[in-house]
Amino acid sequence: MAKAKMKSYTLADMKDKYIGKVGTPGRDEYEHELRMDLLGRMIKAARQERNLTQEQLGKLVGVQKAQISKLESSSNSATIDTVLKVFKALKADIHFNVSIENQKLQLA
Repeated sequence: MAKAKMKSYTLADMKDKYIGKVGTPGRDEYEHELRMDLLGRMIKAARQERNLTQEQLGKLVGVQKAQISKLESSSNSATIDTVLKVFKALKADIHFNVSIENQKLQLA
């Protein structure tokens, strides 16, 4: 008895099919939420590395504990200013990369 060959799909194919193609509103929203989730995880990891509570970090930044919690859980879109303040309080470097038409821009 011959086995049927199983078709395989790439992750990109699955995203295109179930989330939407790159540039569509659904895909843009998905990518934004994914970036916010990663940012939240980085903030939490850096805070824990510094042995700080959310409340202690909030005091260093000048915000309530609840805002730090929202940043870490990615339930809140943060402003660049807030993100920079958080990483400054954590004494962590943050780098932004901007690519335009496959060329990376660097600020000196």
